[in-house]
Amino acid sequence: MLGFIALVLIVLWLLGFLAFHVSSGLIHILLVVGIIMLVFHFLRGSPRTA
Repeated sequence: MLGFIALVLIVLWLLGFLAFHVSSGLIHILLVVGIIMLVFHFLRGSPRTA
């Protein structure tokens, strides 16, 4: 779930940066938040069942 949210944020950043040429700080904040969430997703790993 966390990885999906990170992917959505990164896609939104790409759409905003490439399609609309928005130079707002919000676009870059979305990128940073997306990357941080993706890193946490990989660091936590998936829960293992017995």
